[in-house]
Amino acid sequence: MPTNQWEIGDVKITRILEGESAGPMFLLPDATKENIQAMPWLKPHFADEDGNCIISIHALVLDTPTITIVVDTCLGNDKERAIKSWGHLQTKFIEDITNAGYPPESVDMVLCTHLHTDHVGWNTQLVDGKWVPTFKNAEYIFGQEEWKYTADQRSNPMYNEFIVDSIQPVIDAGLVRFVDVNEQICDEVKLEPTPGHTPGHVSVRIESKGEKAVITGDFLHHPCQMEEPYWECSADWDTPMAQKTRVESLAKFADEGLLVFGTHFATPSAGKVIRKGKHFQFEV
Repeated sequence: MPTNQWEIGDVKITRILEGESAGPMFLLPDATKENIQAMPWLKPHFADEDGNCIISIHALVLDTPTITIVVDTCLGNDKERAIKSWGHLQTKFIEDITNAGYPPESVDMVLCTHLHTDHVGWNTQLVDGKWVPTFKNAEYIFGQEEWKYTADQRSNPMYNEFIVDSIQPVIDAGLVRFVDVNEQICDEVKLEPTPGHTPGHVSVRIESKGEKAVITGDFLHHPCQMEEPYWECSADWDTPMAQKTRVESLAKFADEGLLVFGTHFATPSAGKVIRKGKHFQFEV
């Protein structure tokens, strides 16, 4: 099976890569080159020889027996963004997801772990000068608590830019259902609250035929946060809550031995959380 595809019981999981790069981890001030080089287990997948973090932006398609779900929709094309390297992209995302067997019109559901610009971008695409839903036959699942918080941030330009072009158009199209943080999506897929990065942040549990996996979302951005779960992330809404979520979730994942998909983890993206004394590491 290719490295971008996995099976958890009856659920096939396919990774659709939008972009991958190495460089300083600007969200994690403590992830200096020196500190990253002190974690040799990160090489070669998650750090390079110079101590740069390797990160990914990707979506995961969950092909279940009843519905096809896209989890998190990356950055999207043609969008004006305050972070210039994230703006006006021209990627092959639509071509790639179609070639993987999931053309946008075949998708039943879009599920966002939280509402940040790099998780909602392909909710829409630019057609004849208008932002229209990319997955026009899909139900879009947003957290109720998450949207309440996000909607109140319209005065913040970095929020308003993606609200306007990536969220409001699918709400206006009547495609959105707002759910609780514990929502059962289908027999094999359930949301799990992992707050701190945002108020209503969720991870996604997959269970089928005795096999288990989880998609983290952004309660951690890079595997280095397994060894150092108390490193602060500048994008976290509530730092102490985010730290508590990391420690508790990593302990649970290690005890369960389930397959963990890091939403920003570079190729191969999936592995097991392993206890190392009082800390954790990621084993692929």
